[in-house]
Amino acid sequence: MVMLLVDYDACRTRWRMRAKDRQKSDKPAWSRLAVAVLGIVGLLAGIGLPASSYADDRQDMIHGMGGQVMPFDLSKTLHIFEMTESGGIQQVVIRDPADLDQVPMIQQHLRHEVMNFSSGDYSDPTSLHGAEMPGVKELAASAGRIRIDYQPLPNGAQIVFSTDDLRLITALHRWFGAQLSDHGADATYR
Repeated sequence: MVMLLVDYDACRTRWRMRAKDRQKSDKPAWSRLAVAVLGIVGLLAGIGLPASSYADDRQDMIHGMGGQVMPFDLSKTLHIFEMTESGGIQQVVIRDPADLDQVPMIQQHLRHEVMNFSSGDYSDPTSLHGAEMPGVKELAASAGRIRIDYQPLPNGAQIVFSTDDLRLITALHRWFGAQLSDHGADATYR
């Protein structure tokens, strides 16, 4: 994102100083200003990467680094995030029933994460997604106010997060949204 900082007082002063010049012109002052602003906006719009390029690069990075945090193969599994009225459900399941060898690794990892999350330790996801992940600071600081349950599934496992605190429900939803964005094709929502 490019930010344009403008000194409005200086612009207004210059604008007034040139008032006589503008009055002599056959074009209205606002049209010259509009052309200038559109030119600057057009120039800035052409700078940098296409919007999807950053997201694609980040998703590739998360996929590539996933093995450092998760023992299962991200290309054989799918993260499913469901935002609920009381929190949310995070599932990790195998994509293909033939990949049953991934299920014990999914279950072991999610059991471990439940123990960590219950004590306010979100270091695994933040080591992958970054310490400034939306919602994670609130979740870590309020671990005792969130119920976090592990449930095995025939094709993987899930973590169920629940709380009565609206602020923490919002933090969970923000955290889920960040993971959905970062995981790209490795994740979906319900």
